[in-house]
Amino acid sequence: MIILDTSFLIDFFKGEEGTQAIIRTDVATTAITYHEIFSGIKHRNAKKEGKFFRSFFSRIRILDYDLNVADKSSEIMAKLLSSGKAVNALDVLIAGIAIANGADKIATRDGDFGEISKIAKLEVHVY
Repeated sequence: MIILDTSFLIDFFKGEEGTQAIIRTDVATTAITYHEIFSGIKHRNAKKEGKFFRSFFSRIRILDYDLNVADKSSEIMAKLLSSGKAVNALDVLIAGIAIANGADKIATRDGDFGEISKIAKLEVHVY
């Protein structure tokens, strides 16, 4: 399974090359990504984007944050902090969700996942 990160979904919305092929595979996204997408949409009152993403999220599997995920994401954050690497906390939560749910890849252009992949079993798929 491939987890679709926020940067991927924004690029998918924009019609970026390479995103269509990934969408047709075994994919899911996270409640954290939903939060990031709709924070931006609501901030800008972006009606076109809101309509697109409401429809999109109604058709895709959305993985939640729970105690098992909290355990995985806290392990990731602890390792990052020990290595002196600072990354966005929301990206660590997304990685924790991915790992706890058995995902082996994350589709993203976000460089924070490169740092996360160095200490966690999560391959970064740059499209």
